[in-house]
Amino acid sequence: MMPGTLNKSDSEPLYNQVANYIREQIYAQEWGATERIPSEHELMTLLGVSRGTVQKGVRLLVSEGLLVQRRGKGTFVRKPVVQHPMGNRLLSFAESLRMQGLEFETTVLTSEVITADAACAEHLGIELGSSIYLLRRVRTVGGEPVVLIESKLNLSACPGLDKLDYSRRTLFSGIELTSHKKISWGEERYGARVAGATRAKIMHCDASDPLLNIDQVIYLEDGTAVEWGNMWLPANSYVTSSVTQRGDGAGEWEDHRPDTVSKGAG
Repeated sequence: MMPGTLNKSDSEPLYNQVANYIREQIYAQEWGATERIPSEHELMTLLGVSRGTVQKGVRLLVSEGLLVQRRGKGTFVRKPVVQHPMGNRLLSFAESLRMQGLEFETTVLTSEVITADAACAEHLGIELGSSIYLLRRVRTVGGEPVVLIESKLNLSACPGLDKLDYSRRTLFSGIELTSHKKISWGEERYGARVAGATRAKIMHCDASDPLLNIDQVIYLEDGTAVEWGNMWLPANSYVTSSVTQRGDGAGEWEDHRPDTVSKGAG
């Protein structure tokens, strides 16, 4: 958006348009993490709106967790993610729900083999254009969605992974079955993101509502990156802890009815 291009005849409130402008600059990495955004006066001049409109738009993004205001210093882009190693062996989201005594259902939204783009190739350590497995699932508890999981998976490390039924088994168990290796560790990045229209429909929320986004890369015991995934959770979900130890019996509750697994590359 260029200066002066807010549509004052649009039915969308001007403060929302201001918030959208700032949000896009951040998402496009024009204004980076911890960077001070333009002052209220600068935004007024840039966008041709009143101080009150700018303040209301900024307050909206502060409430989303995208900006932070520091008295006497200005408004800054909040650092969007915290990265930390998860240690050796980990517990899947499904296993965590089960351990809490929560009965859940899994619905597979997308299950297809596609080719890796540059970002996926980098995260998984594979060649550009390699075959990967795209798996999107939503888990519900009591009919309400609690997590949307979007996974891009390394088929060369797990031949036949795309042949399993993930409405009744966890992805971790499928990875270990087809790779013949144990999942060992992972890296996670946490951030708050506005849902947007597509994910809002799945998560039963408004498009402007914030969701907790967890971006993760999962590794096998030999160091092979096997999953690049994104999890989306309602921002008001109560998260008590992060479990990093994966015991020997972590997957014992699985439905072990036999699956037909292809030995090819998928």
